[in-house]
Amino acid sequence: MHTEPPAPPGPGRAAVLAGLGAYVPPRVLTNAELCGQRPIGDEWIRARIGVANRRVAEGEATVDLAVRAGRHALTAAGVRAVDAVVLTTISPDRLVPSGAPEVAARLGLGTVPAFDMTSGCSGFLYGLGVAASMITGGAFDRVLLIASDVFSAFLDPRDWLMAAIFGDGAGAVVLRAGEAGAPGALGPFDLGSDGAQADLLEIPGGGARARKRQLAAPEAEFSPYFRMDGHVVRKQAVVGMSDSVTRAVERAGWRLGDLDLVAAHQANQRILDGLSAELGLAPGQVLSHIEQYGNTAAASVPVLLAQAAAAGTLSPGLRVALTAYGAGLAWGSTTLVWPEVRAVAEGG
Repeated sequence: MHTEPPAPPGPGRAAVLAGLGAYVPPRVLTNAELCGQRPIGDEWIRARIGVANRRVAEGEATVDLAVRAGRHALTAAGVRAVDAVVLTTISPDRLVPSGAPEVAARLGLGTVPAFDMTSGCSGFLYGLGVAASMITGGAFDRVLLIASDVFSAFLDPRDWLMAAIFGDGAGAVVLRAGEAGAPGALGPFDLGSDGAQADLLEIPGGGARARKRQLAAPEAEFSPYFRMDGHVVRKQAVVGMSDSVTRAVERAGWRLGDLDLVAAHQANQRILDGLSAELGLAPGQVLSHIEQYGNTAAASVPVLLAQAAAAGTLSPGLRVALTAYGAGLAWGSTTLVWPEVRAVAEGG
């Protein structure tokens, strides 16, 4: 661990991490239960994906999980009010309206501005970038950012492999206005996208495109379930996150060797191992909880952060990079020196 924080990129107002919360549903779906009598089972899933268990919401939807995680983040930050609420998800309860206003109302936050964002599994990093800009621009002093996904609702029940990968959960952070370079201040962001590869991960049915086509050709069918080209995405995710982390670290005035830990999107253990190798990090420096929780989509990074902070794995003074890669294609990274901050994690 580095005892002295790196030099700040410059003076000024910054968004500072003030509290973390997480919630995962109590229902545990094991590999054995998922696979049943199939010849491919627990050992194969652990070797290929790195998952043994995942949490599945029963009787709870995306907003329900978001409210619980958001309440925990507010408690951790020791506040009862924020200036805005941002919800990032790829499994909205409804196409209209946004879920964030309902979350704000159920948390007793009144009529504050509240809106949803969608950026695949990179949604939390994009949300951090937007929330940080809201604060550094001076319009808001405190923002609640929540990432929540009940992705099990968008998986084909006949596709056991997709069910083996994904889990449900929600994570949240409270960001407050502070000084650049202070512990907990978010560093410069690296955000990017490649829409030319949008069809690598998609839910083709349910949106305007599919609805219009079905109006023109009622016999046309569009799947309401998630699909992906896992082989292609896996290769790109390792390089994409590695390059993004490298750029974010450089923009913060650090070197890769300065990093203590990386909190990356929990897509696949092979991807996490590949990221560690690409960045030249030692085993354990890329945090992982995928074995017990699977890929919780946009929620994976904040759930990981809240659980690691609550467990003491993330301790003050550590230099940490956050990164994610997912549908869009979209990716993002940022850095921070871990502060004295409380986390409340339920269900972990």
